[in-house]
Amino acid sequence: MGTNALKDFQVVAVSDVSGRDGMGIEVWSKEKILIEIFRDDENEDFNITLFEESLPLKLIEESIEYFKREIPKEFDK
Repeated sequence: MGTNALKDFQVVAVSDVSGRDGMGIEVWSKEKILIEIFRDDENEDFNITLFEESLPLKLIEESIEYFKREIPKEFDK
């Protein structure tokens, strides 16, 4: 991808073992979460949650690429 849509945002790696089991990333703009992409180890699935009604496609695509690069694909059981 030509431009870096993520450069103006904070990307945080997250892990959750209490309410659900897995790990993922969150994309933040200042103090507001915009996107969460999560690897659900319990259900062996991947989920994306958008916290805004309308987000640029480029931002979503680059967030998915970041997730694929940084989060292991193997499910932990």
